[in-house]
Amino acid sequence: MQYTIFMGLKSYLLIFFVLFYLTVVLLMYFAQRSFLYFPNEDNYITNETINFNYETVNINSTNKIALKSWYCSDNPSKKFILFLHGNAGTLKSRIYKLNAFNDLDLNFLAITWRGFSGNSGHPSENGLYEDALSAVNWLNSNGIKNEDIIIYGESLGTAIAIEISQKSNYAGVILESPFTSISSMGKLKFPYLPIDFILNDKFDSINKTSNINIPSLVLHGKDDNLVPFYMGQEIFASLTYKSKSHFVDDDHMMRFDDQMIEAISRFVKYLD
Repeated sequence: MQYTIFMGLKSYLLIFFVLFYLTVVLLMYFAQRSFLYFPNEDNYITNETINFNYETVNINSTNKIALKSWYCSDNPSKKFILFLHGNAGTLKSRIYKLNAFNDLDLNFLAITWRGFSGNSGHPSENGLYEDALSAVNWLNSNGIKNEDIIIYGESLGTAIAIEISQKSNYAGVILESPFTSISSMGKLKFPYLPIDFILNDKFDSINKTSNINIPSLVLHGKDDNLVPFYMGQEIFASLTYKSKSHFVDDDHMMRFDDQMIEAISRFVKYLD
């Protein structure tokens, strides 16, 4: 009798845990983009002074979405950086990087994504790819050739940079704190979930780098507490065409100190 009751309770508990697990999986499936994108997170307070002249422009992307962007063209004879920022925050939290580009006499177009910075729409993998390509088209329409554009991706932006740099003729591509894929990141953060089965936005960068035939620079902090340093190493190792690296003791949002700026400067001069 007691054995029968025990086995019955065990069966009920097993059913409960199975149903609970399936509920969690379904919730994660339908809410996954809220765990992936953080368009409203902007707690960054900066005292940085803007040291560059710029105008605010709207880049028309697909689905009638306008992307608020900053455009600086003080040095028309120099290269243009297409800056693709990472998750969370706005362009204001990247002023120190844009200042560095200006100090290097580089022009730039720094875009924001759909759903970010008050833009309409909702972020998705294909949507962000379309936003970046719309920015390239905008530069082209303003007389800037692909051969004069350096694609710069930061964190999440590295996946978009890698996507649009495949089989391209841009001057080069810079990847700051890149990850191998969202699937790999998801398995680190949620090891108990069937990530490969439920994931919609995969950003599978590691399987695209072999298609990049332009010079590349990989920047990564060895103390990165968000994207493991080994992922940056794997991305660098997978880039087969004239790739360079700058690996230092730093965190995820890397400091633009003298060493960092010098690494970018050397790469730009190498492109020239």
